[in-house]
Amino acid sequence: MKLSRFIGGLAMAASVAFAPSGQAEETAGGTLIIVSTQVPRHLNGAVQSGTATAVPSTQIFASLLRYDDEWNPEPYLAKSWEVSDDGLSATFHLVEGATFHDGEPITSEDVAFSIMTIKENHPFKTMFAPVEAVETPDPLTAVFRLSQPHPALLLALSPALAPIIPKHVFDDGQDMKSHPMNQMPVGSGPFMVKEFTASEAVILEKNPNFFRKGYPKLDEIIIRIIKDPSAVLIAMENGEADMFPFVSSSTGIRRMKEAERIAVTDRGYEGIGPINWLAFNTRKEKLSDPRVRQAIGYAVDREFITKALMRGYAKTQSSPIVESSPFFDPMIPRYDVDLDKAKALLAEAGYGDGFELMVDYLPGVDEQQKNIAEYLKSQLKKVGIDVTVRASPDFPTWAKHLSNDDFEMSMDAVFNWGDPVIGVHRTYLSTNIVPGVIWSNTQGYKNLKVDEILDAAAVEMDLEKRKALYAEFQRIVAEDLPIYWINLLPYHTAYDDRLGNPPMTIWGPMSPLDEVYWKEPKE
Repeated sequence: MKLSRFIGGLAMAASVAFAPSGQAEETAGGTLIIVSTQVPRHLNGAVQSGTATAVPSTQIFASLLRYDDEWNPEPYLAKSWEVSDDGLSATFHLVEGATFHDGEPITSEDVAFSIMTIKENHPFKTMFAPVEAVETPDPLTAVFRLSQPHPALLLALSPALAPIIPKHVFDDGQDMKSHPMNQMPVGSGPFMVKEFTASEAVILEKNPNFFRKGYPKLDEIIIRIIKDPSAVLIAMENGEADMFPFVSSSTGIRRMKEAERIAVTDRGYEGIGPINWLAFNTRKEKLSDPRVRQAIGYAVDREFITKALMRGYAKTQSSPIVESSPFFDPMIPRYDVDLDKAKALLAEAGYGDGFELMVDYLPGVDEQQKNIAEYLKSQLKKVGIDVTVRASPDFPTWAKHLSNDDFEMSMDAVFNWGDPVIGVHRTYLSTNIVPGVIWSNTQGYKNLKVDEILDAAAVEMDLEKRKALYAEFQRIVAEDLPIYWINLLPYHTAYDDRLGNPPMTIWGPMSPLDEVYWKEPKE
């Protein structure tokens, strides 16, 4: 089922019987070593977004649903489900006999606790905003009660977005965002946490009592954290690592394609919709004027960035909604480079003599982040803006700057997450300005008309009407320009070609890896 069919089709969902999503061959187990440049704050995806947490979290926790590579929802902890005709309730029937890693049974009480915990603590506030309550008529039945139709509900129940966490572990009155069990969580997924050493590795071992009989195929998954991207590539080339997801640099993609024994694919990122952009802190005086932000937009050359800095591996992006989405509006203003227009706008805003700005960038992938920040330093100089580039030693440091209003401009990579309700609204709704939370509306952007449009689109079940709403939204934010969208991240997964069932669903590496196996033993 294509995305255009899935979005807006919630009310048509029928009862779906449980069946494994794929038939993997029997193997003798083995270890899968994944390498990453990103350091996870913790391992609980119920209260933290981002790839660093999502990759381990989707192994540790199971969710109600999972997705194949055609946008079809599949049974997971829920063996079947029904959605009411009016879209105001959804009933999920849990598999029997499923337990958490500590042996406690998974019940509808855990589902209710998890969904309401996510609603309260996850940075994606719009994801479960319409869920007023989750009723538990019996241990294996969970009924979602909605205040309004929610076209993105089923997609929001994906592994990376809605892990089911144990109520008996986390419901103890402690702050969920800083709960000590986030570091070594008890879950119900195919793998259990054996060890988590910050900035070094996450070691996961096979869950012998996983409710999907015969899975997982692997005995162990090790996520090695290597901050130096060059060292990651060397580890793959030397056979010291088996999988490198989220490869986005032209150098990395090219080297992985040329290496022996390594396969490379761009499949598995369809649901993510990753956009590389320059964010403006609209609360800062110099950047509070849309004309200044527009001037910067006209000064930046997307074509140069994608063709020269990224060697043609990336595509330009001119909208908050990825161009592959049915909601993308091709009429949105692009802000193609025009230095004279940029200078005129700055003069009109009272900055004809120029000024200074600081730009941050997300650490880990220089080509998509640091290199563009350095380019901005030289390019904006042409229109009178002196840019200082500030580096962060790791993701937590950078995230603290952005989430606590300690920045002026910053490069960032943010996902659409399949449906705009999940991944787009959070950046532009004024109600989602949440101090201390990364990947919310960290720009401090406020436009009541935008709030009104997004609120309407969040409940509209008719696809064409949703398209019209999102078209109007895109044109308004293109005028306000709280974000300058630059390119679509060219994510690829590099993996040992002896691996069977590499992650190629719409969520790719942020999916459970229970069906991954070795086709032949590693040497």
